[in-house]
Amino acid sequence: MAEPISRRDRLRAATVQEIKQAARRALVEQGTGGLSLRGVARDLGLTAPALYRYFPSREVLLEHLIADIYDEACAEMTAAADTLPADDLGGRLLTASRTFRRWALAHPPEFALLFGSPIDGVSRAPGADAPEPDGAAPRTVTEGPVHEAGQRFGAIFAGLVAGLYVARPFPVPADDEIETPLREQLEAWCDRLPVPLPLGVMQVFLSCWIRLYGSVCMEAFGHLRFAVQDAEPIFEAELRSLADLLGHPDAYRRP
Repeated sequence: MAEPISRRDRLRAATVQEIKQAARRALVEQGTGGLSLRGVARDLGLTAPALYRYFPSREVLLEHLIADIYDEACAEMTAAADTLPADDLGGRLLTASRTFRRWALAHPPEFALLFGSPIDGVSRAPGADAPEPDGAAPRTVTEGPVHEAGQRFGAIFAGLVAGLYVARPFPVPADDEIETPLREQLEAWCDRLPVPLPLGVMQVFLSCWIRLYGSVCMEAFGHLRFAVQDAEPIFEAELRSLADLLGHPDAYRRP
């Protein structure tokens, strides 16, 4: 039987949540450059030393905020996908992809925090290189709130693509058809997967993610306005193309 949470722990958890909410408000209103622990403390009526007891640095606060935002996006994508039957993997992938785009366009500052320019001292992606102090060589991040939340985010798309392959294998290149530098990296990646998959499946997954993420990123950052004001048709064309690439052209359905 789980131990009841003490009043002190409840108060601490509530204060941590208030701090992260204030940090997010600062992020939305002023960008990452306007986010400081002193500013957050002032907004909450705390002293800076009091805030340091919860988050020892701006970078640690940002890491926890990034993890929360990842989980928020994951929750929206999962909830949308769960409106469809579990065996409708193609429909769930389409729904998750469209929800990701809608979330990104509705939360530009948060999307930029997760997927924009790197922030010194903050790692935002699984396996990303995090800077070390005093110019030391970067370390590879394989733990912590950002890594774990990023893994959960990536697992949504990776799990659906893997499920599609298991249910109805789509064409993938053979191992010896993949260029050696890429093959070696895919092998190292696949060694960490809970379920073994052909290297070609992972190459196809990466191609799909590059196209999906690239389309959303270019629209969210305004890099398609030179050609179109409404990028949704372009995004839908990419989804239709990805359905073909995954060997499930019948899975594409117009929104």
